Amino acid sequence: MSETSVMPDGRDPLGRDTIPKFIAYNAQHRRDRPAMREKDLGIWQSWTWGEAANKVRQLACGLAALGFKRGDKLAIVGDNRPELYWSVAASQALGGVPVPIYQDSVADEVQYVIDHAEVRFALAENQEQVDKLISIKDRLPKLEMIIFSDPRGMRHYDQPYLHALEKVLAEGEAYGQAHPGFYDEEMARGKGSDISLICYTSGTTGRPKGVMLSHDNVVRSATLAINFDKINETDEILAYLPIAWVGDNFISYAEAAIAGFCVNCPESADTVLQDLREVGPTYFFAPPRIFENLLTTVMIRMEDASAIKRGMFHYFIGVAKRVGCAILERKPVSLTDRLLYALGDLLVYGPLKNVLGMSRLRLAYTAGEAIGPDIFDFFRALGINLKQLYGQTECTVYLCMHTDTDVNPDTVGPPAPGVELKIDPTSGEVLYRSPGVFVGYYKNDEATAETKTPEGWVHTGDAGVFTDNGHLRIIDRAKDVGRLNDGSLLAPKYLENKLKFFPYIKEAVAFGDKRDYAAAFINIDLAAVGSWAERNGIAYTSYSDLAGRLEVYNLIKGCIEKVNRDLSSDSSMAASQIRRFLILHKELDADDGELTRTRKVRRRIIADRYGELIEALYSDRDSIAVEAKITFEDGRTGTFKANLKVANAETYAAMSKAG
Repeated sequence: MSETSVMPDGRDPLGRDTIPKFIAYNAQHRRDRPAMREKDLGIWQSWTWGEAANKVRQLACGLAALGFKRGDKLAIVGDNRPELYWSVAASQALGGVPVPIYQDSVADEVQYVIDHAEVRFALAENQEQVDKLISIKDRLPKLEMIIFSDPRGMRHYDQPYLHALEKVLAEGEAYGQAHPGFYDEEMARGKGSDISLICYTSGTTGRPKGVMLSHDNVVRSATLAINFDKINETDEILAYLPIAWVGDNFISYAEAAIAGFCVNCPESADTVLQDLREVGPTYFFAPPRIFENLLTTVMIRMEDASAIKRGMFHYFIGVAKRVGCAILERKPVSLTDRLLYALGDLLVYGPLKNVLGMSRLRLAYTAGEAIGPDIFDFFRALGINLKQLYGQTECTVYLCMHTDTDVNPDTVGPPAPGVELKIDPTSGEVLYRSPGVFVGYYKNDEATAETKTPEGWVHTGDAGVFTDNGHLRIIDRAKDVGRLNDGSLLAPKYLENKLKFFPYIKEAVAFGDKRDYAAAFINIDLAAVGSWAERNGIAYTSYSDLAGRLEVYNLIKGCIEKVNRDLSSDSSMAASQIRRFLILHKELDADDGELTRTRKVRRRIIADRYGELIEALYSDRDSIAVEAKITFEDGRTGTFKANLKVANAETYAAMSKAG
């Protein structure tokens, strides 16, 4: 944080109410400190705050030279690259509004966002993204110019609306020299109440909505979060999550500029784990799926290790699970256990954290979905200060956060600084007020009125309860919470998250509302189950082949029955034990509309598309015929035909926790 104390509501005493103003401050007071790094062709390139601020100035002047005006929108699509973050600041400095788009969005999804946001300018990372924009440009009459940052493969593109970023920067340098004072004057005109960016929701239940966040929303929320976790200019992060996701904009852009720390951009999605090890960040954010994948990778490698190494690993992991969290939270632990843990740190935990790139990590968060308690505790037991965060786009990321000394894997923590929370007594829905409450949905006053009350309370759409110690526990989406025919509570996401704890289960979809019992679709994790199959001498040819094997069904059945046994100890959830399941013949895919770009299940689409399979779960059938079109890696298409097995899982009598 800056050298000046911060007001309790997150306002800055120096009057810096937009991120470009913080960047300008850093250029003066942190000129030679590293601001950004990027790995390109195996080499890390670095920019100081002074250099980064100059790039922002050049790009802003270049946009102005092309006709970008206050209020204009700039669509940004691509991987995490310094120039894309600079373009966010450049457009904001001119009074414009950045509109980041998920880089893996298909053309129709990109078209919807650009058209709905009335975008005039777009900045694309590379040829792939440019091609996507060109393919839909004739359907986007308001899109006038496309800027590309990576010139590779663009030599023969001669469309008049295409502009190379290098040329835009050069024109910006000339424009700035011809108009001295222009940039500083435009930046100074920006106010905290101005729209800072428009982030589109993942569209779980329909078309994405454009969430308008003000500069006040972003600056004040980020400032409070920085103070809460004592983040400072010496911290470092790896920016690998989509720029279009509000969490990345909050951490890799806003928090970085306000606290002055360094942001590292990986070479590609395929090199994230390697780059994570090279950077060794001190601050790390990842959705549960990343931590699940890391744990799966560790466990797969350990199964291939020697018997001695496996034995040592499991012994010391047992020590860590017993006392690691207590040591992390500075609670009393016997001298013997402390010595054992120190030995485990030397032989197992330290080397493991080094392999994962987490040796320097002092702060880590997970959010987006609930994380399995065992996964959560595994990383904390290693000495990693992993905490949960709860929020949404409409509140500028955060509502609840764990403190360093009061962490519970079953909750998302108490209300964060500046946040008010309450539970609707009728529906059980969580409502909030905070400095981050969004301005509204772009061009959708009706949806805004449905979400925000006249008193400023915002509906989260999540059902939750407060624990005795003031933590919030999220049960499920309020609209997804249902009842079995006997009146028992059914929380599908709660069941799905418990199932996804197992490394063999990549995705799960639970059913049961207005039914006699709970049932589930399962997607296996091809890497984890494939490794298991190889160790057990099971040959297979494809995902579909492996998913249909009786041995795999028995493997998944064992996982489900472990979940059922756990549910039986919770009186409120015992009735929702899973009785029937099937393993889908294909992976649920965002490109097929079955998942959002943030990998949330689109229940309505799955219910429509797989209705016959759902009915099979509630019949006495032990198989069902399926026929589906499939696309091979080389682009060829074919038809998949098979009989999917429908299996039963054992359920258990409800018992007390003590039992």
